[in-house]
Amino acid sequence: MTIALTILHVIVSLFLIGVVLLQSGKGAEMGASFGSSGSQSVFGAGGRTSFLSKLTTSAAVIFMLTSLTLAYVSGQPSSSSMMSGKGKAAPVQAPAAAPAPQKAVTPAPVAPATPAVPATPVQKK
Repeated sequence: MTIALTILHVIVSLFLIGVVLLQSGKGAEMGASFGSSGSQSVFGAGGRTSFLSKLTTSAAVIFMLTSLTLAYVSGQPSSSSMMSGKGKAAPVQAPAAAPAPQKAVTPAPVAPATPAVPATPVQKK
């Protein structure tokens, strides 16, 4: 199903590109609208929707639906690649036994350093 949906998605995307490129740009009418004859077309009277515009809208809707469906399907767990045998999951091996934790070694206590002060005070004369 995923392959068929992907093929449909690619076909619709190429069709959408083609339909958009066939349409005339909206900027083509803007140059004529600044004259005296077409000033109302800028601010109203959009006219009827053309066939290509309806075709573009429907292709865009189909494109978005296939995009969302493909995103949903790809998020589901795969049933063929991770399964083995009669539909049961493959057994997972337990990790090797970890070595027993060793006792933490604490450093030996260090005696506080004595200041280098003479034992007898020196007197000045």
